[in-house]
Amino acid sequence: MIQTLEDMIRGFCAYGLEFKDSDGFTHVDIHPTESSCKIMLDKARHHANKCMQDSFKYEKDRWDKRHKPPDFKVGDLLLVSTPNFNNINSPKKLKDSFAGTFMIKALHGPDAVQLKLRGELMNKHPGFPEILIKL
Repeated sequence: MIQTLEDMIRGFCAYGLEFKDSDGFTHVDIHPTESSCKIMLDKARHHANKCMQDSFKYEKDRWDKRHKPPDFKVGDLLLVSTPNFNNINSPKKLKDSFAGTFMIKALHGPDAVQLKLRGELMNKHPGFPEILIKL
């Protein structure tokens, strides 16, 4: 009885697998509900991919509309934003929001620069993103 119950459960739950019946090996065809479930999952996957592509396109268009490419080059003098620096020797209240003028040594892609630092900022890493600098 247990073997028959096991075969019935295996035959109902494991579609597409072979199992041993009293007559020999039996292959169970795909159940109709499984094929409709596969179609439903494929539609959901297609819809999710379409939504992600639409979202990527929207965000790219939004970024391109509001973002202008930087207009600095090697040798320009820039100011560096300092509110996140802890190693400047002045009280936080009295600290200027920008330090410098520092010369650009190299450009690292369109959004980052390497500066020639001096003074209190000499111990900082010389690479800065575009958002922390201004002309």
